[in-house]
Amino acid sequence: MRLLYSKRETTYYAGDITKSGSNAEYQLVDERIVGRKPRNLSWAEAAAMPLTLLTVWELFFDRIRINESDSGRSLLIIGGAGGVGSIAIQIAKRIDGLTVIATASRTESAEWCKQQGADFVVNHQNLVEEVQQAGFRQVDFIVDFVNVNMYWDAMVTLVKPQGQIGSISDPVESVNLRALKGKSVSFHWELMFTRSMFQTEDMSRQHHILKQAAALFESGTITSTINQCLSEFSTENLKRAHGLLESGKSIGKIVIEY
Repeated sequence: MRLLYSKRETTYYAGDITKSGSNAEYQLVDERIVGRKPRNLSWAEAAAMPLTLLTVWELFFDRIRINESDSGRSLLIIGGAGGVGSIAIQIAKRIDGLTVIATASRTESAEWCKQQGADFVVNHQNLVEEVQQAGFRQVDFIVDFVNVNMYWDAMVTLVKPQGQIGSISDPVESVNLRALKGKSVSFHWELMFTRSMFQTEDMSRQHHILKQAAALFESGTITSTINQCLSEFSTENLKRAHGLLESGKSIGKIVIEY
């Protein structure tokens, strides 16, 4: 779990990839990347959120730099039902005021995306056709939470001139950035661990994001995306949780509570 108890406050955080993580009994965490746990969330609900929330927040506001003037513009989220995609839908819709198109291929994952606030849900297997059939010839922003290589050509086709694309996935082949030149499209990588890994000057930014998000959870603007909680931290549950993630069919966030 990504929770820490102190004398003053219960906190939540996503941690540092260069240090022991949530499979360890104890964790050492820099205070600059820790925030106050939302008071209205359970331990499990809160533990589900920091990693994905920080990822989306940084991608939207620090990389792509979406702002108030973008309200009403269109956003395509590839991988809408996953842990990152779920909170991305909420932030894009409830905070940014964007028109959200999310990908999902199964009935249950499509319904989950709609519950998070997606305006349109399309099948990723025929992405260009599906998006255009939904009424969008091209979109302003595209974020990839699945596989940048698999969807690269579709993203190049669907992004508007002077639009922006962001991704968190790890390409196994080269990405042809030159394909974006004609449209003057910007491309952004996001890794939530960059700030802690390199001890950047703005490392405390994550503390402030988590603090701001806590207020949003408490006001009901955004909600935890936990969808499954496994009781007892055991080898069996650890394997089960990893298996669900590796299946590519998990919905929302999975938490092991003990």
